[in-house]
Amino acid sequence: MQHNRASIADLAKALQLSTSTVSRALNNHTTISEATRQRVQQLARELNYHPNHLAASLRTGRSKLLGVLVPHIEGTFFASVVHGIETVASQAGFRVMICQSNEDVAQEKSNIDTLINAQVEGILVSLSRTTHDTRHFEKVRQRGIPLVFFDRLLEAPDVNAVVLDDYQGAYQVTTHLIEQGCRRIAHFAGPQHLNIYRNRLLGYQAALRTYGLPEDPTLLIGSDMKLPDGSAGMEQLLALSPAQRPDGLFSASDFALVGALQTLKARGLRVPADMLLAGFSNEIFTSFTEPRLTSVDQRCEQMGQETVRLFLEILAVGTAAFQPRRVVLAPRLLPRESSERPGPGQV
Repeated sequence: MQHNRASIADLAKALQLSTSTVSRALNNHTTISEATRQRVQQLARELNYHPNHLAASLRTGRSKLLGVLVPHIEGTFFASVVHGIETVASQAGFRVMICQSNEDVAQEKSNIDTLINAQVEGILVSLSRTTHDTRHFEKVRQRGIPLVFFDRLLEAPDVNAVVLDDYQGAYQVTTHLIEQGCRRIAHFAGPQHLNIYRNRLLGYQAALRTYGLPEDPTLLIGSDMKLPDGSAGMEQLLALSPAQRPDGLFSASDFALVGALQTLKARGLRVPADMLLAGFSNEIFTSFTEPRLTSVDQRCEQMGQETVRLFLEILAVGTAAFQPRRVVLAPRLLPRESSERPGPGQV
């Protein structure tokens, strides 16, 4: 048996009130008495009334809908960023529509069209690994929709963004490995057209220079930063002669670092006795591996919150008048057993 959806007009007719009064009562407007508000909301519950957000957006020109586009949801980082986004967006009265590009620029372009057609009031985006230009975001700007990038972006002077200081995070973690006694530190580097991986490489190189250590190209391995890439990268490092092998590894991704750890264990090598390991992102699994993995925390929930706050600032001023701004968050190094040099008598 199918029931027709109750409308504001149905509520108004049953209560002998105007539709505007019912609407204000449903929205807890201060001009409506407590008694009337309770009558309206009680009947709304009885009739299982739900607001028609699309109709409301057409009527008011406001959808109160915020679009979020991420490369993927698996893992800790983007899931935590989205949690931060939803917390602040909800407080501001916005609902969140989430899309995944699955690291595919074609899907990213399709997602943008979907969000525009859904009449979102803003778009928050972290680029896919396969995105090499951002021309498909021009249609967002042309429509005057606030656009804020977070974490991953292509360098441009006129973008609004919330990012981590990846350079400083990489500098800190590489310095940590050096202070633990490492002198040949390998680096797993991600796609260099993306800001996060480029800045992590620069931070690694800067730390080596600070301590007068050479930059050996055989210790620099680029990949897509997935677990199998880490396994393959470690096999490549272990194929070097004993004198050329690294005594430490800084991976720009925790996923690749786990692959490296698995390969070391499969080859009968010990961490940290034979090689020190450190990663980036503080994925939740880094606290459960054996040994636990040193990593850099990216302030992911704070990143999500700050991204929404920046969007709200743009919305208040208007895209034409707003001066583009970049918010930079400070990283936090989390040393764990994988990078702690064993003392005398320890294995």
